Amino acid sequence: MNHTASTHVAGFAHGGSADAASSDPAALGWMAGSPPPASAQVRWDDGSMWRFPQWRWGFSNMRMLVPTAGIPRAGAISPLPLALRDDLDDVVLTTLDGAAMTWRESLAATYTDAILVLHHGTVVHERWFGVTRPDTQHILFSVTKSLVGLLAEMLIETGQLQEHALAAQIVPELAGSGLGNATLRQILDMRTGLAFSEDYVAGHTGLTDVQRMSLAGGWMPRHADHDGPDGHFAFVASLGQTAAHGGDFVYRTPNTSALQWLVERASGQPLAALIRDHFWQPMGMECDAAIAVDRLGTAFGGGGLMASLRDIARLGEMLRLGGRWHGAQIVPEAVVARLFRGGDPAAFAHVAYPGNPDGSYASQWWHRAGGQAMALGVHGQGIYIDRAAGVVIARLGSHPVASNRGNMGVTIPAYDALVAALGR
Repeated sequence: MNHTASTHVAGFAHGGSADAASSDPAALGWMAGSPPPASAQVRWDDGSMWRFPQWRWGFSNMRMLVPTAGIPRAGAISPLPLALRDDLDDVVLTTLDGAAMTWRESLAATYTDAILVLHHGTVVHERWFGVTRPDTQHILFSVTKSLVGLLAEMLIETGQLQEHALAAQIVPELAGSGLGNATLRQILDMRTGLAFSEDYVAGHTGLTDVQRMSLAGGWMPRHADHDGPDGHFAFVASLGQTAAHGGDFVYRTPNTSALQWLVERASGQPLAALIRDHFWQPMGMECDAAIAVDRLGTAFGGGGLMASLRDIARLGEMLRLGGRWHGAQIVPEAVVARLFRGGDPAAFAHVAYPGNPDGSYASQWWHRAGGQAMALGVHGQGIYIDRAAGVVIARLGSHPVASNRGNMGVTIPAYDALVAALGR
């Protein structure tokens, strides 16, 4: 979800500042026992799943906590060649704050749950921590957005969507909302004037916009006296407009909910089926995936995808290869070319994003000036693609600060140092 926030969607602030070792979910014994004692429980109904350090267990076990739609794999598993290097842990980097550390130390500093590095299609580095395993369906948060954006670009390429069409022309239910008069392209690039504040800090009076979104989508318990919208689509349709569309980039998750609605209406399929049919089954993924759904069964395209580390690495590698995977064109080459062109740096400059001062945002992807593309999710989820260097990095995390501003000061220098060590 959001990348400029300091607490999570449900509005629960993290407590304490335990480091990665002392907050290790396996060592702390969260949810151990039959049944687990009250002191070790991680739950949805009391909000403990959104508290640190409990979420270090919860992010790897989200399907036990919220309703989901399954995304099954099919066929033979596509191989990931393995040639692990034992020298990469000792690669030295300098953080944006000027501190020197090794790659190994950077993983602990950013509360990494798992990480995988591909160099020209071969796995050269892979690490697992806490309760995260190769078959774990870890929550990806806003990495989900990047898949929704990719699907939208694919529908534009086939003519099922037109990038300059107004949202209300595709989904009439959005007429009169804050996005009804926005174009598909403005929504794709998050350059709308939607009346929504992506502020995760709980207010002292009343609910924040993010809390209201969370209530609508079922990410936090809905109180009996709450009469707000029910469901992701109803929520986005309830929002107004505070500025003209087409201005600077402003990160707002309901843009992606609206985009998902446009994609589902144009394709005639729900998001889980689209991800299954376009990616999970034709790519020979290793594990099933899943996506969180609201009380109406609508997927949360803004941040609900749950998948394994190796499978999101496959997604990144497929895009690095121009949309091809084991002889099949999964994503049209024209879509991949458009994706890696990025967006307008002038519209992004005000964000002052750590490690990405001259970057941009487009198609629900983050872009660096060097041509790298990133799918980013709160607490440290990510797919990093450097086509020129032949490198793809897939990462899962449970950082105590939601915003990637909390870890990008380490992560971006670490990636640059690793790419330099790998060579071209």
